[in-house]
Amino acid sequence: MLYLTLGIITSVFAVVAFTMFALSIRQIVRTVGVGRSVEPERKGPFGQRFTMALIEIIGHGRMLKRPWIGVAHWFVMVSFPLLVFTVIEAQGEVFDPHFKLPIIHDWALYGLAIEVIAAASLAGIVGLTVYRLLNGPKRLGRQSRFTNSRHWTAYYVESYLWLLLISIFVIRGFKSAMGDFPFPAWATPISTGLGAVLPGDPAIAEPAIALVAAFKLVISYLFFVVIARVLTMGIGWHRFLAPVNIYFKRNADGAPSLGAAKQMMDKSGTKPLDFEEADPDEDPFGAGKLEDFTWKGLLDFTTCTECGRCQSQCPAWNTGKPLSPKKVILDLQAHTYEKAPYLLQGITEETLAEKPDESHAGVDVLSLLNRPLVGTEEENGVIHPDELWACTNCGACVEQCPVDIEHIDHILDMRRYQVMVESNFPSEANTLLKNLENKANPWGMAEDRRMDWIEELASQENPVEVQVVDDKLPEDTEYLFWVGCAGALEDRAKKTTKAIAELLDMAGVKFAVLGGMEACTGDPARRLGMEYVFQMLAQQNVETLNEAGVTKIVASCPHCFNTLANEYPQLGGTYEVVHHSQLLAKLVEEGRLTPVNSVEENITYHDPCFLGRHNKVYTPPRDIMAQVPGVKTQEMHRHKERGFCCGAGGARMWMEERIGKRINTERVDEALTTNPDTVSTACPFCQVMLGDAINEKKSQGEAKESLEVVDVSQLLLRSVRDEAPKEKTEAADAQG
Repeated sequence: MLYLTLGIITSVFAVVAFTMFALSIRQIVRTVGVGRSVEPERKGPFGQRFTMALIEIIGHGRMLKRPWIGVAHWFVMVSFPLLVFTVIEAQGEVFDPHFKLPIIHDWALYGLAIEVIAAASLAGIVGLTVYRLLNGPKRLGRQSRFTNSRHWTAYYVESYLWLLLISIFVIRGFKSAMGDFPFPAWATPISTGLGAVLPGDPAIAEPAIALVAAFKLVISYLFFVVIARVLTMGIGWHRFLAPVNIYFKRNADGAPSLGAAKQMMDKSGTKPLDFEEADPDEDPFGAGKLEDFTWKGLLDFTTCTECGRCQSQCPAWNTGKPLSPKKVILDLQAHTYEKAPYLLQGITEETLAEKPDESHAGVDVLSLLNRPLVGTEEENGVIHPDELWACTNCGACVEQCPVDIEHIDHILDMRRYQVMVESNFPSEANTLLKNLENKANPWGMAEDRRMDWIEELASQENPVEVQVVDDKLPEDTEYLFWVGCAGALEDRAKKTTKAIAELLDMAGVKFAVLGGMEACTGDPARRLGMEYVFQMLAQQNVETLNEAGVTKIVASCPHCFNTLANEYPQLGGTYEVVHHSQLLAKLVEEGRLTPVNSVEENITYHDPCFLGRHNKVYTPPRDIMAQVPGVKTQEMHRHKERGFCCGAGGARMWMEERIGKRINTERVDEALTTNPDTVSTACPFCQVMLGDAINEKKSQGEAKESLEVVDVSQLLLRSVRDEAPKEKTEAADAQG
């Protein structure tokens, strides 16, 4: 009677649980379907995308960025499909404690596999639970990556797994104690050991097996009931949704959604938005309401596991600003599942006006339908403006996310709406946009000022003649040198520009520049959200480059490099683009540049975000420094893919930081821990931001006066042309 009762109860639980689960999947699919269409490229090719998703899931590459956590999570993940066999066994064991699976029930390999996976998973989930307890916000406050996470969901899932895995061993232990266990002790040491201490009397063991099996089934089915009731429980749902989200990521080759900014698409979602034909009433100008996101965006929000890896790496969050990539996604998730049910019912302002007395369980549906995505507390915004505008587009969140959420794309979409539709953005950025529109550079300087560095180079002690493109690129030109606005107009960056030109000349590389014909690539406008200005500048540059016959470009600014290489192909400008550090490292390797002078300095290198994370160029700058005699390098704690932003990206270079600690100050504080003589980098924006922070430290007596920020090209030039070290030169000048 006991076994029949348990069998009926668990069977009813199963039917209810799986029915609710199926209905909840249907609801998620319908909710996600509220979003706009995605780009056609996301839907195929099936084979490549399926293989990519399989490799990413099984290989666990993102999770293994934190090694022991990745290993622990891998075993927990693998246990989910493999231990389904034990759940099937349990469903039979509630009816008959001696039930065995057909065919495989006595395979030693099967017994070993379950033993190893269950044991490793139990160790893993215990470790993850302890880690969460030790690193929770109660102990670490804002520094905890679990800040802004819902803790009950995590502890519920962890508790369920604890109980499930322990139940497996208890059932096996009782079977071993009864002598009804077909596996050898070497294959099942834990179960056999447990069986040695459990009672083997069938009168005790048999009902115990049935009861533990029933318990195991109830908590397993209850898990499906819970997640069916809580559609926003990402830590429970991600095991089903993450593979789908990964499959539909932007890049079919598996690369994170970095590099090029997401294109603006028309209302069909199948082709890029043409501003000359766009209809603001039909085509989405960014995201101003929930329905403006694509369904992949809504799937992103649903899939978030609240792990906080994005938050832990975010430069804004780490410097006391309100922006947390995780919180942005979770706030959008909550809004999605609050609003979508009414949209799916076809409820609009018009239908509400027709039936003003209709009750909606006390919910102010009109307010919910009209709720702005971006707005202050008074405006009832989902995302606060201070969060939206704090993003530097550094890509740390996207790089770290184990389920491939595309945070930057969603932030950029919201910025686009704020800039192009609402005209609501930080006032300082207004000057930036005016300068880009009127002068084609962020500083608003005259076109002919782009040639100043050429004159300076020609008038120095060892003059270098730089060829300026008149109409067509000369036939013997190897590269067009894209100088960039900073490289041509900002005094500190001009030193880098001149160093690169001099090095290319020494190496015998034939190059030319556009001079006054060069305009800003449009990166600051695009990252701010003003797509129209970006396209205007980009189309102008593409036309200039194509008419000049340019095929190969070397760029000194990572932002220009990223835009030219990854975004201009969207507008008909396809070129072979290299960063100057890549070209210079190649010239050194080929022996066309030979560092000879010893530079006896301790140097720490800062990875520019748009060179490193966005384009995976980490090695060439370090190779250059490694070839300079005397240089001793020491990495900062956060480097390469975990490198910390300087604070200039996402058009933040032209906006004030009014909240928290300045990002460039935080980065320089980290650099100072290496006791450097020089901080090197490979980006003019980084050079300016870090230089400003170092000057501030000098004024406070917290950094030595000789400390400076230099580009790797400047460092290489000092060694190649046998220039005396700066300290010796200064001493000689003082004595003379």
